[in-house]
Amino acid sequence: MEAVLTSTLVVSLAEIGDKTMLLAIVLATRFRKPLPIILGILLATLANHGIAAFLGQSIAGILSGQWFRYAVGVSFIAMALWTLVPDKLDEYDEHKPSRYGAFLTTTFAFFLVEIGDKTQIATIALGAQFQNVLTVTIGTTLGMMLANVPAVYLGNSIVERVSLKLVRIIAATLFFVVGAWVLGEAAGLKFL
Repeated sequence: MEAVLTSTLVVSLAEIGDKTMLLAIVLATRFRKPLPIILGILLATLANHGIAAFLGQSIAGILSGQWFRYAVGVSFIAMALWTLVPDKLDEYDEHKPSRYGAFLTTTFAFFLVEIGDKTQIATIALGAQFQNVLTVTIGTTLGMMLANVPAVYLGNSIVERVSLKLVRIIAATLFFVVGAWVLGEAAGLKFL
């Protein structure tokens, strides 16, 4: 349960203001069909984050040991710094026509845009930390959906009302705390 809750919280906060959230807003305003967009986000996230969690778990299995735990902790702190940098959605042209419809366009666009994204990197780190593909994938997917479903339905009004800078600071703080916690445990400190 800890893996699901931690993964949900980390990804939902990191996703706010992320380029995939911006993509959800663009797709929602373009297609005006929320259900196929939401289902496309769900499918793309399950696939992308399942692969990422598997990669993290596999790396952890191969590279187990104290130094690897230090590397995971440092990766969370690096994610904290990366989260402070705002994303822009430059690679997706909202005026380009799509012949594939809302579902396929969303599925492919989300899967591709998520490659190398901070939430995917976080999913790899979470997979390494918890070493459970299923619970990490469930948690990170839930986090993506918690952040993106409102974006699909509320679109630009979210961006106008929510301080994305404050959310990035909160998310960065969360990444930093998780990283410090992992580093502390690797050093033999007990927190609970």
